[in-house]
Amino acid sequence: MGRAKRATPEAAADDAALLALLAAGLRLQTANDLWQVRGNTLPHRSLLREAGGAWNKLDQCWEFSGEDPTARIVALLAAAPTGSGHNSGEATAERPHFWGHRGRVRERVLGAGVEPLADYELLELLLFYSIERVDTKPLAKNLLERFGTLGDVFAAEPAQLREFEIDRRTLVHFKALREAARRLAARTVKDMPVLTNWQQLIDYCHAALAHEKTEQFRILFLDRKNVLIADEVQQRGTIDHTPVYPREVVKRALALNAAALILVHNHPSGDPKPSREDIEMTREVKAAAEALGIAVHDHLVIGRKGHASFRSLGLL
Repeated sequence: MGRAKRATPEAAADDAALLALLAAGLRLQTANDLWQVRGNTLPHRSLLREAGGAWNKLDQCWEFSGEDPTARIVALLAAAPTGSGHNSGEATAERPHFWGHRGRVRERVLGAGVEPLADYELLELLLFYSIERVDTKPLAKNLLERFGTLGDVFAAEPAQLREFEIDRRTLVHFKALREAARRLAARTVKDMPVLTNWQQLIDYCHAALAHEKTEQFRILFLDRKNVLIADEVQQRGTIDHTPVYPREVVKRALALNAAALILVHNHPSGDPKPSREDIEMTREVKAAAEALGIAVHDHLVIGRKGHASFRSLGLL
């Protein structure tokens, strides 16, 4: 039988360095001619920077070029004050129960995608990027319990969100998320015949209007091939009323050289059932438009509970 090889001093030193990194919660690996340090890097960020590392925001790790940085990092760890916490020289506080949770959520998304996430998990993930170092899961659940849906959370008024201590940074984040959703929905109807892409049109109108807190009257202007020319807010109203002037509607249609219109407005109450005022206003707009050769294809009423089509209901 062959004689077992004896451990060399160099191998023993390498093992000791590896154990020192693991004891600090750090993992070292190589990738694309770089050395990457992952794990519990936050308490050691100053130390890793001093060792020559650079933070990679995309991969969420510290990167080192050139030779193996293990010896440098271990030497700095050994020289750091005992229990140095966030490189402050103070004793490390007990880790909160959610320590490492954000990293686990991100890894889960990278592995399985966002589709399996429940609404509160998706909102929790989004809150990671505007609220730092706090467990955002309870806040996500409380927001959904209070407002009902993700769309309602993003559309909530600042005064309503103040009771949850939502800061300006998160308010801007919510507004940007809502506008991003609207623009993504708009791409499905832009430069396409809307009458042959009806469900996409409904989805777009829902994204634009379903969570508005006051009534809004929009007009979709179409050319002779029923391709969308413009989508414009004609009037903004109160919680249950929007003044609409048929003359202004027709005037704008002529200015855009539109051949047809689709009227759209929302009901903040959530119920899309047309009111008597909605029906009378639609008849007036239709009469004014058709007198000048402009067709009114439909009037859609959008609510959180669905939508109503005047044409489908026999009201046009």
